[in-house]
Amino acid sequence: MKTLNSKPIFDIFSKPKKNLSSEKEIPKIIIDYREKNSLLPSELKSLGLDIEFKELKVADYLVKNVAIERKTVSDFLSSMKNKRLIRQIEELQQYQNKLIIIEGIEEQDIYNDKILEGIHPNAIRGFLLSILLKHKIPILFTKDYQDSAKFIERIARKKENELSINATKKSRNKKEQMQFILEGFPGIGPKTAKKLLKEFKSLKNIFNATQEELKTSIGKKSVIFSLIKEDY
Repeated sequence: MKTLNSKPIFDIFSKPKKNLSSEKEIPKIIIDYREKNSLLPSELKSLGLDIEFKELKVADYLVKNVAIERKTVSDFLSSMKNKRLIRQIEELQQYQNKLIIIEGIEEQDIYNDKILEGIHPNAIRGFLLSILLKHKIPILFTKDYQDSAKFIERIARKKENELSINATKKSRNKKEQMQFILEGFPGIGPKTAKKLLKEFKSLKNIFNATQEELKTSIGKKSVIFSLIKEDY
């Protein structure tokens, strides 16, 4: 009697196995262990971020390549008064990308606090300007710990988006030059400029287009070109 070799039957209804390597990686945030008493780490975790506590010599949070020093309003004022913040600012300079978060501005007035006895509000303004202009560190004012968490989440999940050509210094081809010119007009960004060039092909065609044609293409922004037609 002849024996038939059985072949495995392909189940068309079976679900393909997940490729674990292709799954999206959860962004990790390194947090200084002294932040454990703050509500911010647990909020970050609830947003689906991977957090890890370590002893950080500099900064409170490390998110991708950004070092973040987080201060509540009271902490900012007291560390400004006892000059601890000056040392922390100098230490932050080790990082190319750094940020200072001042948290809780809705609950506490940064210019009107008991900590500030004997300190004029203009001294605080001057100190803030020094951080921004002298030390080149951005300052982010947030409403509360939840607001801070949302900003940190944006940093953690942020992908490189297309930047305006105006922000670069590379040599431009003809199409990029036309886009550069269009982006010079108020309210015209990269997307609108590209859309105009795709539909009208040249600056001449754009400026010679009727108001109705432009409105169909870019809506209310078409008013900008009606104001410059005579000068072109």
